[in-house]
Amino acid sequence: MSDDQIGPIVLVLLVLVSAAHLLGHFFAKLRQPRVIGEIAAGMLLGPTLLGRFAPKFSANLFNGSSANGHAIHDVLGFIYAMGLLLLMFVSGTETRRLFGAEDRRQVAWLTSVGTGVPFLLALLLIPLFPMQKLLGPAGQMTALVLVLGIAVAVTSIPVISRIFHDLGIMHTRFARLVLGVAVIEDIALWAVLAVATALAKSGIVPKTQILWHIVLTLVYFAVGLTAAPRLLRRIGHARWNLLAKASPLGYLVAILFAFCGAAALLHLNLVFAAFLAGYGVARDRESFAPAIDSLSRFSFAFFIPLYFLIVGFRLDLGRGYSFAMLGTVLAVACTIKLASVGLGATMAGFRGLDVLNLAVATNARGGPGIVLASVAYDAGIVNAQAFTTLVLLAILTSQAAGAWLEFVLRRGWPLLSPVPAPTASKEKPNLQAA
Repeated sequence: MSDDQIGPIVLVLLVLVSAAHLLGHFFAKLRQPRVIGEIAAGMLLGPTLLGRFAPKFSANLFNGSSANGHAIHDVLGFIYAMGLLLLMFVSGTETRRLFGAEDRRQVAWLTSVGTGVPFLLALLLIPLFPMQKLLGPAGQMTALVLVLGIAVAVTSIPVISRIFHDLGIMHTRFARLVLGVAVIEDIALWAVLAVATALAKSGIVPKTQILWHIVLTLVYFAVGLTAAPRLLRRIGHARWNLLAKASPLGYLVAILFAFCGAAALLHLNLVFAAFLAGYGVARDRESFAPAIDSLSRFSFAFFIPLYFLIVGFRLDLGRGYSFAMLGTVLAVACTIKLASVGLGATMAGFRGLDVLNLAVATNARGGPGIVLASVAYDAGIVNAQAFTTLVLLAILTSQAAGAWLEFVLRRGWPLLSPVPAPTASKEKPNLQAA
C-alpha cells in the first residue's frame, strides 16, 4: 500500500481510538460501564448520528475514494475480529479454576434453570405476540421463535468480561461463576442458532451436519478445558521451545492463533477458541505474567475499545425503530431471565443480594446478542425493526448490569456472601475480593 492509501486509514484510526477512549472515560465518570461509552462513540460516528446529520463529511472520512473506502473497511473488519479474539483471550488468562469442583453444583443450577427455563418459556410465550411484525423475508416462523428464545436466554461473554475487567473483579469467584454459566449456555444456544439458520435457508434441518458440528464443539471445548492446559504448560517450559524464550509475548500470540486456526479448520466458533487459548495459558500464568500483562494493556488500549466502537458504528437506529417493540421485548426478556436466574441461584444455595447480583450480571446480553441479531438479519429470519430492537436489548441489558455491579462495589457490598451455604467449609473468606 502507498502512503496515499495508508494516510486516510491512519486518520480514521486516530478519530476512532480518540473517540472510544474519550467517550469511555466520560461514561466512567458518570459511573457507567466504560464499554457502553465505547459503543456510544460508534453510534456517534456511525450512520445513527454523524451519517444522518453530516452525510457528506461522514462519507469523506470513512470512504474517501473507492479504493481507500474498501481498504478502510477491510482494516476495520480485521481490527473488529482481533479485538473480539484478544478480549476473549485476555478473559481466559484471568479466569482461573473455571468449573472447579467447588463451583460445579452452582454452575449446574444456574445454567440449567437460568438458561433452560428462559429459553423454554420464550418458546411458549413468544407465539402469543404479533410475530408478523418481526418476521424477516425468509418467512420462517419457527426460526424466528428460536432466535427470540436465544435472545431471551443468552448471556454475553465479551461484554460481561469487559465489565468485570473494568471493575477489577475478573479474579473473583463471582466472575468465575458468571463466565462459567455464560460459556456453557452459549455453546448450547449457538447450536440452536445453527438450526434456526438452517431452517431459514432451506426449510429442512440437516440433522447429521448439525449433530456433527455440536459434537465437534463439545469435544474441542472439553479438550481445551482439560488436556490443553497441561500440554501448554509442558510446551511452555520445553527446552526446544525457542519462541517462548526469545519472545514470550510472541509465543502467547502464537498460541492464540494456533487455537483459532484449529477451530477454523473444524468450522467452530473462534470466540470459544480464543477463550480456551487464554484459559490454557492461565495454568502457567506466573511464568508468562509480564507477557500477559503487556498483551492485555495493548489490547485494552487499541483493539478492544475499537471492537466495541465498531459494534456501535454498525447500528442505524434511524431505520424502522419502534419504542413500543423495544419496551415489550425488553420487559418480557428481562423479567423471564431475571426470575429464572434468581430461581436457579436460590436452588444453588445463594440468598439475598447474591441472587440479585447473579441475576443482573447474567442478564447482560452484549456481544452475543448483537451477533445473534446480525446473523438472524442476514439470514432473513428477522426484519430491520427486530434487528434494531435485538441490538438495543443487548446494549441496554449490558449497561444495566455494569451500572448495578459498579453501584454494589461502590457501596462496599459483597458480590457474593463470604461463605455460601452449600460449601461453607471449603470457601475462603472475602470471596468478593474487589
